[in-house]
Amino acid sequence: MKQIKFNKNEVLTGTVVDLTHEGAGVVKIEDYPFFVEGALPGEEVSIKVMKVGKTFGFARLEKVLTKSADRVEEKDIIGRRVGTMTLQHMSYDAQLKFKQHLVESAFIRLGKFNKVKVWETVGMDYPYEYRNKAQIPVRSVNGNVETGFFRKNSHQLVPVENFYIQHKAIDEAIVKVRDILRKYDIVPYNERNHNGEIRHIVVKRGHYTGQLMIILVTNKKRLANIDSITHDIVKSIENVESVVLNFNNQEGNVILGRNNTVLHGTPYYTDKMLGLEFRVSPNSFFQVNTPQAETLYKLALEAANLKGHETVLDAYCGIGTISLALAQHAEQVYAMEIVHESIKMAKQNAKMNGIDNVHFETGSADEILPKWSEQGVKFDVAVVDPPRKGLDDDFIQTLISQNPKTIVYVSCNPGTCARDCRKFADAGYKLEYVKPVDLFPQTPHVECVVKLTK
Repeated sequence: MKQIKFNKNEVLTGTVVDLTHEGAGVVKIEDYPFFVEGALPGEEVSIKVMKVGKTFGFARLEKVLTKSADRVEEKDIIGRRVGTMTLQHMSYDAQLKFKQHLVESAFIRLGKFNKVKVWETVGMDYPYEYRNKAQIPVRSVNGNVETGFFRKNSHQLVPVENFYIQHKAIDEAIVKVRDILRKYDIVPYNERNHNGEIRHIVVKRGHYTGQLMIILVTNKKRLANIDSITHDIVKSIENVESVVLNFNNQEGNVILGRNNTVLHGTPYYTDKMLGLEFRVSPNSFFQVNTPQAETLYKLALEAANLKGHETVLDAYCGIGTISLALAQHAEQVYAMEIVHESIKMAKQNAKMNGIDNVHFETGSADEILPKWSEQGVKFDVAVVDPPRKGLDDDFIQTLISQNPKTIVYVSCNPGTCARDCRKFADAGYKLEYVKPVDLFPQTPHVECVVKLTK
């Protein structure tokens, strides 16, 4: 075995030959790869060795000696430290090409597809201020109540006031809530001893309505001066539709607990998607980039190619965003979701939009689909939009036995999507195309719509 002779803190010079799936530059020195965040292919760089492993190492970018044409000036240095904008040094056109390549390589390498038609990534006109939701930790820094983000690979809070990728109204609301918490001497959460009162501030905003939902995530069931805090929030921040206290005393990284108390207004805020109105509750999922989510769902509808007579499956339906759009073009839609609160909201949303040809049911996809199959429900088209881990194998096998003529796979993880599509391909489905959509500019994340036909 070849001896690795690099040492920590050693400064080296090399050329960036590639990017990792997370967008870090790959610098090979004597055939040994170092992963260097902030470096771009073709650049000659000076790097400082941080960690040396058996097959690869990590290094910090010290200096760019020869710049890539794709390099742009960074908007937010803090955004690199906390990991919110790790691709901001790359021009937006280059980001879109990188994401197309990311999806393509996942389908070739992990999906074992020799030929795959991956379209150019659909991007945004203005790839900033797109997020409609923020989940911001509250901690004590130098004795002050601070909001911000954790430094990468740590739980050390870096105070941040402008996130650049969130709507400005959300950034402003967080700072105002932080100042109100300071005014009433609310004690921030301490992870070490599991003490303190306030853990997170969550702000959700309607892209079309401008309505704000402000959620105070607490470590205690009651918060001192909560009536005064609520009054000040509503008085000082415009368009507050809802203020909610969410109780979460569990140790770990899960942000929201299950227990919500409405302090002001309604237990939801309202927004629109593809011309339909949706109520969104504290714990229910709604895509964080509304305009790009609309693009994504339009592509899913296009792939489904409904004529009006079909029975359609919508697995992992959330609050019904895709289900209700599908229902306008199908005879019947059956939709499932494991989060009961989301199904409750989905039923309300169907009623609010006057849509009555959707059957919603709470439960896991691998339990509900076999049940519907046993009841004799046959699907012409299946739309799946699973979490990052992809589809459960039992679900895939049941869906294959259902034999729908079209499967539309909406994915937030090209790797698990490619893996699942291989299973469908092995069962006789043809992969027609993959269309990437950029819902998360300045980050390495990418969504895509895949069309499979029998």
